[in-house]
Amino acid sequence: MSRSLLRRATVTAVCAGLLCGATPAYAQAAHPVRPTSAARWADRATDAYNALQAHLYQGPDDHGLYLERTPRQATDPEHSYLWPMREAAAAAVDMERLPRTGAAYRPDAAERLDTVELYFASGDRPGYHSYLPAPLGSDGDVYYDDNAVVGLSELDQYERTGDRGFLDRAERVVPIVARAWDGDTAKACPGGMDWFDAPGNDIRATNVTALSAQLAARLYEHTRDRAYLDQAERWYGWVYSCMRTAPGLYANDRGDDGTTNPTLWSYNSGAMIGTATALYRGTGDAGYLRKALEDARGSLAYWTQDRLHDQPAIFNAFYLKDLLALDAVRPDPAYLKAMSAYADGTYDSNRDAATGLFRFQPSGGGDYDPEAPAETLEQSAMVQIFATLAHTRR
Repeated sequence: MSRSLLRRATVTAVCAGLLCGATPAYAQAAHPVRPTSAARWADRATDAYNALQAHLYQGPDDHGLYLERTPRQATDPEHSYLWPMREAAAAAVDMERLPRTGAAYRPDAAERLDTVELYFASGDRPGYHSYLPAPLGSDGDVYYDDNAVVGLSELDQYERTGDRGFLDRAERVVPIVARAWDGDTAKACPGGMDWFDAPGNDIRATNVTALSAQLAARLYEHTRDRAYLDQAERWYGWVYSCMRTAPGLYANDRGDDGTTNPTLWSYNSGAMIGTATALYRGTGDAGYLRKALEDARGSLAYWTQDRLHDQPAIFNAFYLKDLLALDAVRPDPAYLKAMSAYADGTYDSNRDAATGLFRFQPSGGGDYDPEAPAETLEQSAMVQIFATLAHTRR
């Protein structure tokens, strides 16, 4: 079972119990009246990043890989799955944007993205595997959402550095995720993208389709290749027409048998906001801006701080960063307010002051659990959030 599947199964199980109805600890926490400064966010990002490197990074002698979590559990593999590795790379990329000190992290970001390449396997159906292929690991399936977010990180680094090697890697992902498109017109709501590359896949996933659309839309901005625009509009259009349950809220997946999984995740809201924003930037079509703004307003009404607290931190990192991408083209103080409130609350309630590590429930969100292992996935999420706020506050 892949790390992605494990996390999704765990979140579902926990939300069926008490966690999703629990009162978050930070709801009673006192927060500063004045907005947190860029310097304070940068300090928090640096502290969280240093903790990630001290406790979860396995070092150059271990190929620059990471542990899945610390302390390492008996069921953990030797190294992390692809998804946490990608998030650690994304954290380093975001650290490059820190005021004054960001340039020092450029080598780290380049090294992390090179390490992600260890998960890539060529062949008839190339792609980034959920776990390391031989000789470093026992291999895994190609999960299309994992591949899409790797492409997005490569594109982020291209935008930071101008190095076309990162653009080339991002472009290489598009044919991989395009394989996921289900063209069977006999199915309910034809289209959508398979979750993973295997004959047994029987769901078309919102996250895969929206994240792939976001990648294609952003590539169109840089290349003006009409094929990317066509793909982005097709993939975005399927999620918008087939999975949207209310403004800013999207059901998780649609089964091949016609059933729909209505579960809501914050990152699905974010991916659709981010895609519409990129389509607006690339085309100038005000219709996409209207959709992005409507989804942002609707999602903020639903994703209150209590609900965000119970979401996996990594899902919130996607969502909140996508809100700030929209803020860059149509400013609204509500976006930064939501991100700052979540970041402040999580810093106060979920950080282990002795180590700088963040600890959550098994779902990756919820109240602090001192006995829980700290995970590369969620630690990286907090680095990304703090670093993004430091850059934005500047």
